[in-house]
Amino acid sequence: MKYVCLGFIDETKFAAIPQAEAERMMEECFAYDDELRRGGHFLGGEALDSARNAVTLRMKSGEVAVTDGPFVETKETLGGILLLEARDLNHAIALMSKHPGVKMGPFEIRPADEAINRLCAERTAAMGKGA
Repeated sequence: MKYVCLGFIDETKFAAIPQAEAERMMEECFAYDDELRRGGHFLGGEALDSARNAVTLRMKSGEVAVTDGPFVETKETLGGILLLEARDLNHAIALMSKHPGVKMGPFEIRPADEAINRLCAERTAAMGKGA
């Protein structure tokens, strides 16, 4: 099964860490990601830029309103996304509980919605045939 792991971080706390320590922490994360790759569990991921560079879209009175910043005001913001292959949720929890990124902030683990993702893949494939 595919799981989406959302990693959260307190940007202010992370910015206060000395550069050498931050680099060491990132290297620990990369090394564990490599371990997940070797085990066939790492499907991909994306690090996100600062939440200060985010915009949020909302519908207001039938119009799209754009506001600066993340959807909610919180200390911890979404810092990255990791796609994981695991047998089940307990296996995903076991794999991610060893991830050094948990020291920087919590991870939310959710099963991917395979039915909707299949529909998206079918649409993408159909668009490729029509191009």
